[in-house]
Amino acid sequence: MNRSDDTLLLANVSRRGLLKGLVGGSALLLAARWDLALANEQAQFGAGAMPGGWVDNPNVFIQIDSDGLVTIINNRAEMGQGIRTSLAVVAADELGAEWDQVRAQQAEGDQDKYGNQNTDGSRSMRHWYEPMRRAAAAARLMLEQAAANQWDVPVHEVRAEIHKVVHSATGRELGFGGLADAARELDVPGRHALVLKSDSELRFIGKESGLINGELKSAHPKAIDGEDIVTGKAIFGADIDLENTLYAVIARPPVYGAKVKNVDDSEALKVAGVKKVIRIKGASQPAAFNPLGGVAVVASNTWAAMEGRKALKIEWDNAPAGNNADYTSDAYRKSLEKAAQSPGKVIRQSGDVEAALQNAEKRVSATYYMPHMAQATMEPPVAVVMIKNGKAEAWAPVQHPRAAREGIAGMLEMDLDNVTLHQTLLGGGFGRKSKPDFVMEAALVAKAFEGQPIKLQWSREDDIHHAYFHAVSVDHLDAGLDAEGKATSWRHRTLSPSIASLFMPDPKHKGEFELGMGFNTMPFNIPAIRLENPPAPAHVRIGWFRSVYNLPHAWAIQSFAHEMAVAAGKDHRDYVLDLLGPAREIHNLTVGDGWNYGEDPDLHPIDIGRMRRVIERATAEAGWGRKTGKGRGLGLAFHNSFVSYTAIVFDVEVDDKGKLTIHRADIAFDCGPQANPERIRSQMEGSCVMGIGVALQSEVTFKDGVAQQDNFDSYLVPRMPDAPKVVRVHLIDNPNDAMGGVGEPGLPPVAPALCNAIYAATGKRIRRLPVGNQLS
Repeated sequence: MNRSDDTLLLANVSRRGLLKGLVGGSALLLAARWDLALANEQAQFGAGAMPGGWVDNPNVFIQIDSDGLVTIINNRAEMGQGIRTSLAVVAADELGAEWDQVRAQQAEGDQDKYGNQNTDGSRSMRHWYEPMRRAAAAARLMLEQAAANQWDVPVHEVRAEIHKVVHSATGRELGFGGLADAARELDVPGRHALVLKSDSELRFIGKESGLINGELKSAHPKAIDGEDIVTGKAIFGADIDLENTLYAVIARPPVYGAKVKNVDDSEALKVAGVKKVIRIKGASQPAAFNPLGGVAVVASNTWAAMEGRKALKIEWDNAPAGNNADYTSDAYRKSLEKAAQSPGKVIRQSGDVEAALQNAEKRVSATYYMPHMAQATMEPPVAVVMIKNGKAEAWAPVQHPRAAREGIAGMLEMDLDNVTLHQTLLGGGFGRKSKPDFVMEAALVAKAFEGQPIKLQWSREDDIHHAYFHAVSVDHLDAGLDAEGKATSWRHRTLSPSIASLFMPDPKHKGEFELGMGFNTMPFNIPAIRLENPPAPAHVRIGWFRSVYNLPHAWAIQSFAHEMAVAAGKDHRDYVLDLLGPAREIHNLTVGDGWNYGEDPDLHPIDIGRMRRVIERATAEAGWGRKTGKGRGLGLAFHNSFVSYTAIVFDVEVDDKGKLTIHRADIAFDCGPQANPERIRSQMEGSCVMGIGVALQSEVTFKDGVAQQDNFDSYLVPRMPDAPKVVRVHLIDNPNDAMGGVGEPGLPPVAPALCNAIYAATGKRIRRLPVGNQLS
């Protein structure tokens, strides 16, 4: 129904002090009425600044049936991070629902109705925690009002308890199901009338269960999809099979930008089950999210389509690809390493770095390399599209439903309102499924089969060959030390192709958001600093991969800080704490970061105190400084990303033959308030294992523009023996700061911490990833 004050915008409280004053009190009373000017000012940050913004209408997100079943609508992509459970936990707790009476339902792709649905940037909980609590608080108040109306008493005399509303004075009570119809007819209360539950009233939010670091915690709602996933009942994109479906695969250009010159499909059409061969027009460079083009084979089953594709005889024209056809990884790395020896575009500068380097008692220099990687989700890209009567209907595991709908509409020259997208569970995302090229491919094929569903399936080889690759990077650093080993200067040159090359003529330099991922926000308190960004051209599709440019920046900075400590003859932990300096807050604009992950820098400054705390906690829990014996060592790294703070210590052993054993990982993490600590721990554990793959194994190389890895026999990912024997996650209880991200900030410090531990165990310095056989 109607809401009395829809123009109020309370998603972003503008001052950190106000936030600290409100959080953790007896109740959070949303009583302020903000004028339009303040609302517009705040819309530049956080959820309000995202396309589609936020929505907190309970009629959109909460449904209560007459039997009491509560359905929470989830508007974010579920790809293993547990957001369907976590948002349901938030809403159910605020509402007062019994957990066994709660289920989750996935929202269709509809940004106008559900607000922003683009699930990346570790934003889901930090952007939707408050709107979901407000929606549930409004629903609770509507249930209370419905009960008060039925009993003819003032609403302040009734109170919602667990799945019921009670009138204490008379002992009367009504279940949520019995009140649902009447509550549904009421106007949604204004936000000024909402009182969120106090911490003491919450049953689920911020609570844990199970065996946590050896301690048994109290009960907590189990994962809402957990049983269905492990028993095979959950529906992922690959599970969609509609009646009368045809199946398609595509032979895509091996080189980015190449086109089909000639195709002989005669043998393909002889394969049993093959129905049709279709040429797919590819986008010119830059391709954005558009299909690469190629030749589609459509068949009665996926195997026949793949066999038909093998039988195609295609002549590719590399001329449109330009020098992408010459792209070879070894030569490109050497070119970046050479460019790193010369000055680049100055990003941040303070003091006279050149003079400080010349006058240094000791100088430390190092160059670090990180290769291309593919997201390689367990479920390769897949989509089902059916076109009928001028409308398109799609089923797909996408992170960005709006982009998928717009892509289909654009490809088919169709109004957006005529495109329906059903978002399935995702068998992994990591940024790959933010790009809906595979859904658009399915739509192009479906255009030739009016009224018949087309399932477009990528193979693992397709996925690795045609990824939106994590950017290759070279980082060169120089530092000057005085006679006591203290840093007097720091110069860092970073080179990577930019994601912007997807959408515009290649800028050859990183953009503001890429530099803001740990480069210009480098936190060390050093008198002379100079940060530069020399050019690096793109030759493949560059896209976001979990943690994005935080990976190479943290890899280089945290490895180099360890090299500086070794050169100074200092303990690594003590040295980096000294580099950080005293606890203080640094406004992002003072270091040239105007992005700050889209968040208000007044709420989310660079907080050195929080950074120091995660370092101190991780090292204390790991027993930093203890004797480890021959061939064994501890390694530390830390990083601030997605407005959260992570530190990790690895305990590793390397035997005489170079075999690496990771005995233990201790991870300290501070994301501010914790909505669902169990899922936070899971994300840290997963980041740890994925980061081990980044450090030790994962790499895509190119020769003459063609990816050289095909499947998991050559594109390596961690296996069970590679994981730490023990992973301990230490969550910092910090309810007084603004909420940060969780899905990505655990990943960046993993590789440098592991390589620093390898150095402590062996004395061997790793500067090129992956480690591979460098320990042999």
